[in-house]
Amino acid sequence: MDSPRERWIDEAAGPIVRPYAMTRGRTRPSGERLDLVTLLVATGRTTSEHVRLSPEQQRLLELCQRQNTVADLASELDLALGVVRVLLGDLHSQGLIEVRQAATPAEQPDRLLLRKVLNDLRAL
Repeated sequence: MDSPRERWIDEAAGPIVRPYAMTRGRTRPSGERLDLVTLLVATGRTTSEHVRLSPEQQRLLELCQRQNTVADLASELDLALGVVRVLLGDLHSQGLIEVRQAATPAEQPDRLLLRKVLNDLRAL
C-alpha cells in the first residue's frame, strides 16, 4: 500500500510545474498584443549574461528559428495560450524574437494569376 507521502505522477496528473509558476504569476504579456495568428521569428540576438531563459522560453526560441504563429507555438509546447503569450512577451521585450506582420491583401498575389499558372501547369 502506498504511504500518504508517496504519489504517482503520470501524464494524467498534469504538469509538475504549474503554468502560473512559469510566468511568475503574470497573466498578461508585456508589450505588443499577440493574437493567435501573430507571426513570430527569432532575431538571432543572444541573451545577455544576466538573463536566464526558462526551458520553455528556450524551446520557444528554438521553434522561432522558423516563422511560427502563437497558436502553433502553444500547441507545440502543449501549454496554455495565456502562458505562451506571457513567455513570448518576455522574449520580445528582450529583443530575442520579432513580430512579423502577415501580408496585406494588396501584397498577396493575384488569385486570377495564380489560377492561370495552376491551369497552365496542369496542361503540361
